[in-house]
Amino acid sequence: MHNYKQLKVWQEAVALATDIYKLTAQFPAEERFGLQSQVRRSCVSIALNIAEGAGRATSGEFKQFIGYASGSANEVDTTLIICRNLDLLTEEEVNRVSAKLDSIQKMLYKLKSTL
Repeated sequence: MHNYKQLKVWQEAVALATDIYKLTAQFPAEERFGLQSQVRRSCVSIALNIAEGAGRATSGEFKQFIGYASGSANEVDTTLIICRNLDLLTEEEVNRVSAKLDSIQKMLYKLKSTL
């Protein structure tokens, strides 16, 4: 069992989820149950999967949850592109968040390779 709170990737994922919540607070009301909800849930899922995997009994299980976290990161990235295309977010906002997301993806890959 790992202490997930000490993992930099978990800390960064929590920070990203906080950023996403703030960034999407400006979305129109009709997106509350659409893109706003989707990008928030998938972003939170990154940190949640890291935490859940860290509590599993084996490294293999932890790897599996790191894979889920990586999939959620791809989901966030795709949703951000759609939000940009619909002018819900600016190019600058998406680029700023995508840079953080890329960093998290690299950390997830490295963590998975060390397990």
